[in-house]
This record gives sequence, structure tokens and C-alpha cells, in this order.
Amino acid sequence: MTRAARAVVTTLLLPAAIGACAGDSREVTLRLWALGREGEVVRAMLPEFERTHPGIHVREQQIPFSAAHEKLLTAFVGNASPDVAQLGNSWIAEFAALHALEPLDARVAATPAIDASDYFPGIWETNRLGDTLYGIPWYVDTRVIFYRTDLLAAAGVPTFPTDWTAWRAAMVRLQKANRGPGGATAGDADRFALLAPVNEWATLVVLALERGAPLLRDGGRYGDFEEPHFRDAFAYYVGLFRDHLAPSVNDLEVANRYQSFGAGDFAMTISGPWDIGEYRRRLPATLAGRWTTAAMPAPDGDTPPGVSLASGSSLVVFRSARHQQAAWALIAWLSDPARQLELYRASGDLPPRRSVWRDTSLARDPAVAAFRTQLEHVAPLPKVPEIEQICVVIAQYAEATVRGALSDSAALAGLDRDVDRLLEKRRWLLDHGR
Repeated sequence: MTRAARAVVTTLLLPAAIGACAGDSREVTLRLWALGREGEVVRAMLPEFERTHPGIHVREQQIPFSAAHEKLLTAFVGNASPDVAQLGNSWIAEFAALHALEPLDARVAATPAIDASDYFPGIWETNRLGDTLYGIPWYVDTRVIFYRTDLLAAAGVPTFPTDWTAWRAAMVRLQKANRGPGGATAGDADRFALLAPVNEWATLVVLALERGAPLLRDGGRYGDFEEPHFRDAFAYYVGLFRDHLAPSVNDLEVANRYQSFGAGDFAMTISGPWDIGEYRRRLPATLAGRWTTAAMPAPDGDTPPGVSLASGSSLVVFRSARHQQAAWALIAWLSDPARQLELYRASGDLPPRRSVWRDTSLARDPAVAAFRTQLEHVAPLPKVPEIEQICVVIAQYAEATVRGALSDSAALAGLDRDVDRLLEKRRWLLDHGR
């Protein structure tokens, strides 16, 4: 081929090559699966992505959280996974074990805009298994304490306690104020210091993480619930119910927790950022300024705040994605601080990047401030595929103990036994090099 002919061919092919790399819309259609409310929000954001990334079209599918896990697994088995998906942080280990996810370390290293040091370390760590990164945090949540400032002040607690001993003492003072000077027969005996529904595992697990309990041992092969740290957290948790500081009820037995909080039926509860908007919408205007949030108190002798749960959702690329470069371009765009701030304003989802928190809508919100503090002190759950099943078993044994069906020792022994059964397949796979 002559030089002139090569020039002509190059001129003709170059636009096509550029279009293919950028993701020509006739060739590159990305499938994005997003969950719940985030699916609605990201759908409104995608036209701007397509405008700034000509040639890439995104077909987004919104999936209810209740069906997402099963649908994602079914799609993987049927070789029909999306290119990009929103994945709960506790699911990362499971899908990584299935070799369903594309490692992202090399892409992060080549993308200066995604700076790992700008992310809260505990949240970033939820996406890493061993030396491999599988997801980019999209939004985060953790657990802090929502409390009535006016009720604590009336009980003689002007500032929220920062350690377990002072926290429990504050709950005792609240209960004395509830019962009145005559004890249990006076005042309002149906009011409690803390609401912690006994069928929800998060409160106990947060206390265990604060104590430094590993939950599992030997590389996630066995339960580790009889060890001293978990035993101590378990005793503290169960003691709240035995001493009538918290009611022994499950979430179905609480008709309306927001109405009950407003009525003073309980003065504290442990929850996540989704409840900031709920309390603001549901509480009467007269309670504005009479409730706020606080980071978790630290175990006695530790520097506050205590540790809480690292949770939220991340964005992942499936190995089967046909256009992985375009898929990464979408993740990088959604990870931009401006996009994260847009997601927060539309949904209330907290951003995982520290730089976004300098925005006044976050920095000046008193109810959000505790979350900013807490996010610097979070820890992930054990990174095993069975972790959600394990958390359900933790809640079952804790509830049985709170209701008096088991002693502490019997509950912890049973918990170890049942979790060991759940991990039997994992042990076999690890022992055989799988």
C-alpha cells in the first residue's frame, strides 16, 4: 500500500476507532443495575453522563432491595450480569468468591480523580479482599445514636456521654425520671431510655465491633463468640433489657417508632442516616431543635468515639462486561465529588469522600455532624459470603437470651455451634485450596 493510500485509509478508520474507544452508541450500550431509591436518582443523572461521554448509552434498571441479591445471583449464573451494578458492601465478598467481579486496582491507579486517600478508610476497606479491590464506594452509612436532647437534659444529662459507663448511667437517670419519685408505680412505666428492637442485629454487632470482637476466627472458618470481647459486649447489650432500660420488643411490636420518639416513649435509638429525613418529616414542628445525633460512645477507657459499622453500597464492574472501559468511565463519573453531592441532595445518601463533606449543606447540618465524626471510626463486617446469614443467627440468639430462654453462656455456645455449621462449606473449600 502506498503512503498516500495508507493516509486515506487511516483518515477513514480513525473516527471509527475513536468512536469505538469512546463507546459509539451503536456499539456500546452499558447495562446498569441500581437499587431502590438510588435507581430513581441515578436515572435522572444519566443524561448528563451521556452528553459528556458521546457514544456511550446507559440502560438503567431499578431493582428493589428486597429482590436485588437473588436477581444478581440469578443473572450471574445465567451469564446475564449487568456491566455495572450497585452492590451492598456486605455482598462484595460473596460475588468476589464467585469470581463475578472485575478487580479494579489497576484502573484506580490509572485514574487520579479517584483518590483512595479521599475516602473514609473503613469504608474503602469494605471493598478490598486481601490485596484486591473490587468496588468503589458510592454512598455510605453507619450507625449513630439519635436522641432527645430535652429529655436527657431534664434527667440531668446536659451532654451526650462518650463512654459505656456514662452512657448506661444516663439511661438509668432517664428511667428514674420516667418512673417518677415513687419508683415503678409512679410516673410513666411504659417509657424507656433506649429502643433497640430485639430482632435487629445491628446494635449488638456495633457493640461487639467497639469492643474489638472479631466475630470469626481462623480466617473466617469458625465462629468466635465465646471469646472475652464478644462476651463482654453481649453482657452489656442483654443487661440493657434485663434492667428495663430498653423494652424487649421486636420491630413489628413498635407501631410507629417516629411517633413514639416524638411522644417520649424512648429517648434514644441507634440508626443510620436514612432516619435523618424521616425524623424531620414525621416529628412535629415543636420538636425541632430538641433532638439530634451523637457518635457511638467508646468502651470504658478507650478514646471516643467508639467504632461503628462500615456499610453502604459500592459500584462494581462484572467480569462478563463487554465494554469494561466504558463501564469504568461511568463509575469514575459517578464517583466525582460533584456527582456524589448531587446524589446526597436528591436522596440523603452520605458521600464516602471526605472532600464532599466540606460543602455547607453537609458541614452545617447538626444532625449530620455525628455521622462525619463516626465515619472516621468504622469497621467492616467479616468478609465472608455467609455474613448476612451469620448476622441473622446473632439476632436470633440475642433475642432468645433477652427473653429469658437462654443464659448468656448457653447462647454464646449455641451461636458458635450454629455459625460453625454455616461455615462448613467455606472450611472445605479453603482447606482444599479452592
